[in-house]
This record gives sequence, C-alpha cells and structure tokens, in this order.
Amino acid sequence: MSLALIAVVFLSLIVVAYRLYGSWIARQVRLDDSRETPARAINDGVDFVPTNPFYLFGQHFAAIAAAGPIAGPIIACQAFGWLPCLLWIGLGVVLIGAVHDFMALTASVRHGARSIADVTREHLGARAGVAMMAFIWLALVYVIVAFADITAGSFVGGVEELESAKVAFHPGGAVAAASIFYLLLAVIMGLVERFLRAPLWLLTVIFVPATFLAVWLGTRFSTLLVMDAKMWALLILAYCCVASMVPVWALLQPRGYLGGFVLYFALALGVIGIFFGGYEIKQPAFKTFDAGGMTGLLYPFLFVTIACGACSGFHGLVCSGTTSKQIDRESHIKPVGYGGMLAEGFVALIAIVTVMIVAQKDLTGLKPGTIYGNGIGDFMTLLVGEEHRNFAITFGAMAFSTFVFDTLDVSTRLGRYILQELTGWQSQLGAWAGTILTVAMPVYFVAFAPSGSWVKFWTLFGASNQLLAALTLLVISIWLYQRRQRIAFTLIPMAFVLVTTLYALARLTVGNFEAARSGGGGIEMVNSITSVALIALALYLVVRAIAVVRGGTRVPADASPA
Repeated sequence: MSLALIAVVFLSLIVVAYRLYGSWIARQVRLDDSRETPARAINDGVDFVPTNPFYLFGQHFAAIAAAGPIAGPIIACQAFGWLPCLLWIGLGVVLIGAVHDFMALTASVRHGARSIADVTREHLGARAGVAMMAFIWLALVYVIVAFADITAGSFVGGVEELESAKVAFHPGGAVAAASIFYLLLAVIMGLVERFLRAPLWLLTVIFVPATFLAVWLGTRFSTLLVMDAKMWALLILAYCCVASMVPVWALLQPRGYLGGFVLYFALALGVIGIFFGGYEIKQPAFKTFDAGGMTGLLYPFLFVTIACGACSGFHGLVCSGTTSKQIDRESHIKPVGYGGMLAEGFVALIAIVTVMIVAQKDLTGLKPGTIYGNGIGDFMTLLVGEEHRNFAITFGAMAFSTFVFDTLDVSTRLGRYILQELTGWQSQLGAWAGTILTVAMPVYFVAFAPSGSWVKFWTLFGASNQLLAALTLLVISIWLYQRRQRIAFTLIPMAFVLVTTLYALARLTVGNFEAARSGGGGIEMVNSITSVALIALALYLVVRAIAVVRGGTRVPADASPA
C-alpha cells in the first residue's frame, strides 16, 4: 500500500464523517443560531468575545494540537506498527475524539461557558465537582511534565545529517533560538494589536511571514542558546509560570493565531511529502501484540500511547475554558469542535508518515520531536532545495516545540484556575500561589529524574488524559439523559475509553510499585501514587453518576440549565 492511497482513504473518512456524523450530532443537540451564546450575552471584551470562526478555529486548533498527536503516534508506530495506529486514529477520532470535543464545547456554551468541572458540579453534586477539579489538576500536571521534558530534549538534540556537515551549526540550539524568537514575535503582535488597533489582515500579512524569519534567525544564532536538557526544562517551566499570568491578549491569543498558521503549513508540507515525495514505507504494518516492559501490551497501551491523536480530555478543558467564551453562533460549534478534532487526526497521520518512511535502524536514539522535525524538514526540502536543509529541519522541529508551548502555558493557566477555585483565593497572590503549586511537581520530576524520563511520564499522561475524556463524556451523558435526549453516541464511547484507561492505570500502578520496590526510585513511587489517586477519583465520579441516574429527575429537552 502506498502513502498516497493511505492518505486518500484517511482524508475521505474524515470528510465524510464531518458531513454526515457531525451533522447528525448537531441535530441531536439542536444547534440554534437564534439562541444567544455567552460570548454575545456577556461580551466583556476580556474573556467573553464573539470571535470570527476562522480566527477562533486557528486559535482553538493551535491550543489542542500540541505534541500529543505527534509524539504519541510516533511512539506507538515504533512499538506496534503503523496499521493498528492508523485504524485507531481514524475510528477513534471520528467516533470518540471529535464527539467528545463537539459535546464538551456544546455543553459549556449551553451552561454559560462554564468549565466542565462546573458542569459536573451542577449535574453530579458539589463533591463530584471537587473530585473532577482534583482529577483535572493531576492530569494537567502530567501534561506539563511530559511536554516540558520532551521539548527540552528537542532543544539539545542533534540531527545526524546536520551534525556531519562541516558547518558551525547546532541543531538543538537552532530549534531553541527559533522557538524563543517566535515567542517574542507573538508578544510583539499582541502589543501591536492591543495598542495600535491594527486590522487582522495587516497583522497576518506582517507576522505570519515573520515566523519564517524567526526560523532563519534560529539557524544563524544556533550556538547562542546551548544548554543541557535539565536546564532547558527548568527554564520552560519558569516560562510556564510567567506566561500563565500575563493577559491572554499579550501572548495566548497572538501565539495561538500564529501557531495555527505554522500548523497549517506543516500539514501542507506533509501533503506535499506524501503525494510528491516518492517515499516508500519502511516500517512494518504490524509488529507485535506485546512490545515488552510495563507498557508493552497492544491493549490497552496502544490507545493511551497515541493519546491526543484520537481522543483527548485536555481538549474538553480548552473547549470549556477559553473556546466556549468566544463562540459567536451555535452553528460555529460544529466546525470548531468536531472539525478541529478531525484536523488533529490529520496531524497524527502526518506524524506517523514521518516515522513510516524511516528504517528502524535509523531511528535508534531519536526522540519523537526529532523524528517529526526530520520528516517535515525532508518534505520542506522538496520546496526550498537541499542547500537549505538546515532551515527546513529547524522549521520542522520548531513547529513541534511551537505546538508544545501552546499546551504548556494553557495547562499551567488552567491548573492555576482550578486551585484558585478550590481554595477561593482569587487575589493576585493567590494566582501566583496556584501557578507555583501547579509547576511544583513538574519541577521535582525535572530536577531529580534522569535524562530521557519523559518515557516514564508519557503513558501515565496518556492514560490520565483519556480517562479525563471518558469522565467528561460521562457528565455529558448524564446531562443529556436528564434532558431526555439520546445518549448512546456519548455513552458507548465513554464506556470503551473508561474501561481501557482504568485497565491501563491499574497495570501502571502495579508496574510502578514493583519498580519502586526494586530500587527504581522516587519517580516510580510518585507515579504509582498518582495512578491510584486518579483511579479512586474516577470511580467516585462513576458511582455518583449511577446514583444520580437512579434517583434523579428528568426535564424536557428544551429546558435551560440552572
């Protein structure tokens, strides 16, 4: 089977799914543009802002499409082969991931743009709301841990082709410099938009091409920011603290907008590489049902390793945390929510292609970010020529780190919101305290874990992330049930993901305890305790949901939320 045929089949699947299944779900929840959205009702110019759907799609897409749909599929493909990965991504994104995002966004908009934790509190009770917030906070901590560690690795890693060149060029340093220049560019764009009131088209014309200038500057100053992985990881966490505290207009929104274009360009390069690169598939379609080790079984670990490429609970936090406050009309929920997740599935496809075209012997020791950067760089070289290979591969790796930065500071910001809500400490001092507490565990892991420990965190991150998606679908199913609406399209995916992730967490708990007892260290013990806490919180929420169904009342479908 050729890469082009695989891509055509996959793209056909997501297009048909959007037109048919996405429209069917929209009819079930009765999207209605005559119903006033929270963005229109409140419209405070700060958080609640009716936003053009194209602009919002880019911001939302950049926020959800981080390292998950890139690193997860690459890791899983190397362990199990590309065929089971593509089957799960294709079916999972259509029937579970996109449904989750669509319904999380719908539920938040219908509940005044409140968070999924608030929706849980309303429908399952106050204690269940606290349990959901605690679960979300733990899941966010592991998002930060996994992504900070893997990004730091891309800032120090080398690319074999470039290291052998007789030039004064540091591949990891180029990626780091380009990423820093890109963040500074986003801040400048935010300031220009805020204080000079420049129109969006002018900002786009100026700052989108400037992102490529940032990449070129990174290749010129590749030796300026050369540090080890541990130092980079600590600096990234410090960035998270600062970025999560600044106003959204100063960094989050402009960086998300520019990141959307970086993502679009990376996808376009992937299409060029697939259809015009002439690459052959060098990875086997299927390798094994058991790759060995603690996380070697295809079921359940294929599903939790791929993580965001097919389904992600983090997306529900983005949908109910920022995106729902910017939906102008209810009809925009389908392209932003359902369509955004389908596009992320395509990101996962491109990521798998970058590893499918490389022989296994050439992948030894390479991190997912490096593999992805090499692949996108190879595709870009088809356009810019072999003489600009440094620039091309730096762009590919910087695109990876760009997606990660979007997720890192959003996760820190959401973690701070949760702790402030739990404690009621809403002052500026409380905001800083919540931020510092959110990054405290990641700092511990980074400071004491050996190099390359992101592998130990990735599977637990994937399991907690997908379990969060299952719990979100559980709450949404209860909401639909209480309103006498169909629930099979949310209940069945919820059951599959819930069972799969609980099984994965149980195996991780046992494996980490055994590793800790045999002298593995404190990292394994913390991981095992976290797994137990996540399982306990999830089971409590399931019990509460059952109790609500058995003893609760149901209202007409057109009734408004409390």
